[in-house]
Amino acid sequence: MSTAAPRYLMPAETAPQDRVWMAFPCEGYSLGDDEKDKDEARSTWAAVAHAIAKFEPVTVVVDPNEVSIARTYLSIDIDIVEAPLNDAWMRDIGPTFVHTEDGSVAAVDWVFNGWGAQDWAQWDKDSRIGEFVSGLSGVPRIASNLVNEGGGIQVDGTGTVLVTETVQLDPGRNPGLTKTDVEAELARTIGAKHVIWLPRGLTRDSERFGTRGHVDIVASIPTPGTVMVHVQRDPSHPDFEVSRLVLEVLRASHDGHGNEWKIVEMPAPATLSDSEGFVDYSYINHLVVNGGVIACSYDDPVDAEAVSILQQVYPGREVVTVDARPLFARGGGIHCITQHQPSRR
Repeated sequence: MSTAAPRYLMPAETAPQDRVWMAFPCEGYSLGDDEKDKDEARSTWAAVAHAIAKFEPVTVVVDPNEVSIARTYLSIDIDIVEAPLNDAWMRDIGPTFVHTEDGSVAAVDWVFNGWGAQDWAQWDKDSRIGEFVSGLSGVPRIASNLVNEGGGIQVDGTGTVLVTETVQLDPGRNPGLTKTDVEAELARTIGAKHVIWLPRGLTRDSERFGTRGHVDIVASIPTPGTVMVHVQRDPSHPDFEVSRLVLEVLRASHDGHGNEWKIVEMPAPATLSDSEGFVDYSYINHLVVNGGVIACSYDDPVDAEAVSILQQVYPGREVVTVDARPLFARGGGIHCITQHQPSRR
C-alpha cells in the first residue's frame, strides 16, 4: 500500500472558478468610525461583490451583528453566510484553494495572526475563517502550520511561486524559519517547485498599517512565462526604487521551466499621495474571474492605460473597474478582499 503524501497544486488564477468568497466589513479598523466612513466601506465592498456576480457566484461571510445591514447593501444575487469576524480581507483570512492529483479541489488553511501579530490588529475570529470557509465549500481541508496569507503568494499554475522575504520570513509570522523551510511547506501545500523571493513589497504596505510587503500589489503572473510588475515612474515616490529593485530580481530570474520572463510593466497611477503620505495604489491588485477581470481604478489619468494592458494580458476577458481608493485607504485592494475557488479540473 502506498504511503506517499498527496500532491496538491495551486492553479493559475485564470483557471475556471466555481465562486468567489468575500467578507463584509464589521465594526473595527476597516469599517471606520463615523457613518460616512462606514457607508463608504460597505458600498465599496458591495460594489466589488456585484461586479463579480455578473460573472460567477459570490458568497459573502458576514458577522452576525452586521447581517441586517449587509442585506441592504448586497443584492439577493449575493449569498450571505454568518460567522464572527474581526475584519474583511478574505484573501488573507480565508483558505487558499488547490487541485489534488485527481483534479478535485482542496483548501489550504494557513495560520493567520494579524499580518505578523501587529499591535493594531485583532485576529481571534478571523483566524477561524479559513477552516469555516473550507467546511462550507465542501472540500477537504489541508492544515498548515505556516503563518501565511493569500496576498503573500502569486502562482503560475505550474509550480512557480512569487513571495517576498518580508512576509514569509517575517519574525512576527514565522520566527526561525528559513527559506528552505518555507519552500518545503509551499511545496507540500500548493505544489511549489520554483519559488522566487522578491526582497520586499511597496513602501506604504511596509509601514505600520500595512501587511509588511504582500506580493499581490507588486507582481502577478497572468500566464505562465509572463510576469506583470508594478512600476512607479515618478522618481519622487519611494516605490520608484522599490520597483527598480523588483525588476532587477525578476530579470535575473527565470520561471519554473528555466525560461526568462516576459516582463509586462504595469505603471503605477499618477496619484502619488493622499492625506496619510505616499500611496501604494496598484493595478496589479486585480481579480480574475470567469470571462472577466475586476480591476482597481483611482479616478486617475493612468486608469485607461492600465485597462488596456489588462485587456492585452487577459485576451477575451471583459475588464470591469471599481474605484479602489476606499479599499487602499484601509490597507488593500480588490484582490485582497476576495478569494476565488477554482472548479474541479
